[in-house]
Parts: sequence; C-alpha cells; structure tokens
Amino acid sequence: MAAVPSFLIADDHPMVRDALASALGQAFPSAQIAVASTLAQVQAALDREPETDALLLDLDMPGMDGLTGVALLRSEHPIVPIIVVSAAREPAVVRRAYEFGASAYIDKSASLEEIVGTVAAVLDGEIFAPPESEPTDTFSQRAAQLTPQQWRVLALMIQGDQNKQIAHKLGVGEATVKAHVTVILRKLGVRSRTQAVIEARSLAIPVAEPVRP
Repeated sequence: MAAVPSFLIADDHPMVRDALASALGQAFPSAQIAVASTLAQVQAALDREPETDALLLDLDMPGMDGLTGVALLRSEHPIVPIIVVSAAREPAVVRRAYEFGASAYIDKSASLEEIVGTVAAVLDGEIFAPPESEPTDTFSQRAAQLTPQQWRVLALMIQGDQNKQIAHKLGVGEATVKAHVTVILRKLGVRSRTQAVIEARSLAIPVAEPVRP
C-alpha cells in the first residue's frame, strides 16, 4: 500500500463524492483526493496523474455509456486500479465490470466502512472475483479486445455520430475512422454498424442511487 495514496473519486452526485472523500480522508490520512463528475473529467485527471493509486468509479455518469466507460479507462490507463461503486446489482453487470478490468465492485448500499475496507484491500494488490452464477458474456469478452482508439470510435458510434463527425472529434481522417469501424465490427463478431451499436448499448447501466451515509 502506498504510504500516501492518491485517489480519484468519480461520481456526478456531490453528496456521494463528499461522503467518499470524507471516509477516505479519515482512513488514509494525508491522502491526495481528486474528484470528477464526468468521464471526460476522469480522463483528464488520469492524464495529469497517471499513477493514481485507485479510481472509485460510478457507472451512471455523463459520458460513461455504462460499462463502455470502464473498458475505455482500462485501455487508456491499464495500471490504475478501478473500483466500481454502483447501485447496479445485477450479476451480469458485475461480471462484465470485472471482465473489463475492474479490481473490485462495491454496491452503493454498502457502508462507508465496507467501502474503505475494499479500497484498502485493492491498494494491497487484491483483485476480487466476479460472480459465477451465470454464463460468461461472450460479447463483453470480444469487446475487451478493442484498443483505446477503437473504444473511442465505438463510444462515438453509440452516441450516434457518423464517420465524418467521429473523424472531426478525434482529429483523424475519415478513412482512418472507416478502417477502425471495420476492425471493430470484426472484433465484435457483428455484421453491421447498427448491430455493433445495439450490442454495445446492452452494456448500459440502470440509474444509480446515492450512497448511504
């Protein structure tokens, strides 16, 4: 465990962020704690501090598109432990989060003491096991093979952007985007752009609830 750990708390509910920050501050004196309320803010914060010791991440946050955001952050920052803190309790959602690289998954109804205990375990190098009550989701396994840039393209496809718009947003040529889309379809095992978007949208997460004080 780092002597003075650094945390990034990502949640669009100020009360949740404050509660988690307070609990972590008490449990880890002198810890460096940053906050974010959108996926873009998380990406910017991790770009500034790529050696952040743990990211506490809500799934229902602007820009996340459910578990798509988890996969994108994992591909961009593979060494930063991701601790999902979510109100979604479905075993399939939890399992997919682990498949996309989460180190732990915490129910938002958990006590702050339990959350802190899980964070401490992750800092010590533990990775929690996903539930095994249902078959492995093959689509999420295939999606986990996408590169960071391919995840960016897929995320924009989910938002409804066409190739020209994606090219403009990513600062690349339209031909490059077309090539990425082709590879994405092949890796996902789908035949069309529409099918890829429909399958990817299955990664959406139910609306989260506030953490219990």
